[in-house]
Amino acid sequence: MGYTSSTLAPLRHDTYRTVWFASLSSNFGGLIQAVGAAWMMTTITRSEDMVALVQTSTALPIMLFSLISGALADNFDRRRVMLTAQCMMLTVSALLTASTLLGWVTPWLLLFFTFLIGCGTALNNPSWQASVGDMVPRADLPGAVTLNSMGFNITRSVGPAIGGVIVAAAGAAAAFAVNTASYLALIYALLRWRPSTPASTLPREALGSAIFAGLRYVSMSPNLEKVLVRGLVFGIGASSILALLPVVALDLVAGGPLTYGFMLGAFGIGAIGGAVLSARIRQALSSETIIRLAFAGFALSAVIAAYTPSAVLTSAGLLVAGACWVSALSLFNTIVQLSTPRWVVGRALSLYQTVTFGGIAGGSWLWGVAADRYGVADALLMSSAVMLLGIAIGLRFSMPAFASLNLDPLNRFTAPALSLDITPRSGPIVIQVDYEIAGDDLEEFMVLMGERRRIRIRDGARNWALMRDLENPGLWTETYHTPTWVEYIRHNQRRTQADAENIDRLRALHRGEGPPHVHRMIERQAIPPGDDVFHKAPIDLHH
Repeated sequence: MGYTSSTLAPLRHDTYRTVWFASLSSNFGGLIQAVGAAWMMTTITRSEDMVALVQTSTALPIMLFSLISGALADNFDRRRVMLTAQCMMLTVSALLTASTLLGWVTPWLLLFFTFLIGCGTALNNPSWQASVGDMVPRADLPGAVTLNSMGFNITRSVGPAIGGVIVAAAGAAAAFAVNTASYLALIYALLRWRPSTPASTLPREALGSAIFAGLRYVSMSPNLEKVLVRGLVFGIGASSILALLPVVALDLVAGGPLTYGFMLGAFGIGAIGGAVLSARIRQALSSETIIRLAFAGFALSAVIAAYTPSAVLTSAGLLVAGACWVSALSLFNTIVQLSTPRWVVGRALSLYQTVTFGGIAGGSWLWGVAADRYGVADALLMSSAVMLLGIAIGLRFSMPAFASLNLDPLNRFTAPALSLDITPRSGPIVIQVDYEIAGDDLEEFMVLMGERRRIRIRDGARNWALMRDLENPGLWTETYHTPTWVEYIRHNQRRTQADAENIDRLRALHRGEGPPHVHRMIERQAIPPGDDVFHKAPIDLHH
């Protein structure tokens, strides 16, 4: 399956197009608010690290709460989660506007409000990112992810400049008021959207179990691990420019809020250019080459900002940085979505965002402290060294190509009829699968079983083991546990079409009559009388 369709192709889908345009309004207001908050901080304190903490306070909640939000996105109606987040951010923005008009805002109160807005973003993002795959077909997914970045950066190219005008003409309170109104279009679009979600035959996962399942899936997925490592380093290094840009505009190029707004606009224009060309770039270059160029481009931009007192030259460097920003982050996001089935995509995206925005939050604080101690120019040069380190890390964690795996549900599993009266929460359940393997097939069998182990554990199995019969060496038994019967059902329903090759090849190696024999047992240390009785009624999995 190829992924070379036009970047604009997803806009032909009505739902995606409506929500995308509504998001432009919300992003526009958010960037105006960011300009107002960053510039307001420079007027109420002269501490560079407090200025940098404005970005940290927005990114930190994404690092702290995204994994929880991802679990909510995979287990609840994503539209309602997004509505809750948007209404929360509208309320907080209105309170920030009122507090500013009343003259109550202090540096720490400003950080508190921006932190709450960041919490709303943390709640919204996994559901929004995961919903993209519900709005467009898989072939249009890379384009949709890139369009999301393009939409944000279209507003970035215009919003900050207009935000600078608003702040200069009417003050930060006006910028905060514009942001408050900007949520209304997206809330209206979400209220109109009626997604068709298939009814689940299983009870909703508990929050803790859902989070653990997401962590387990990512830890057993090599492609996702590579994205997390590179995303973390990119977030740390790239955060310097955006975190320190208000100080760069104020001190290094001796500008004001308009200069800061136009510099952010240059960054956004570069991002739009990178988004427009992304489809062609993906056709011409490998994923690893794109990421290396993104690291190198940010390093160059940081060096330019550190050494030149010219706003024009600094803005030229920011054009490059913007293109690199959208190229790297949209590619990271796309690889995560194409490497993850729908049942866990919200959690995988949230973990990616936790790591990347954790890097941005930590990096913003780090470069703010470095700027306080060594100066803004030296802090930017240090961040460029981190970006070059990110290129070197690619020798060990090279980015995978776009996955072409079919991650739709396999739907081959049928729950067996049982003769014991158990409930969905009965357990632990022990599964044994017997294979008869010829000596000539042992090498291939062991390779397939290594992959089988990864798939089993990734989908929820515990205590996986492979055993060989000492008296009959051709007999092999695969064994694993699940904590309850419903988790056994859930484990089997998580198989994807891509897993079918492993299943079919193992069955082809089996030399016994019929398919490999499966033993399903419930573990008991001591069985009280009457605990296990015969029954004929089906099990209600929702109890």
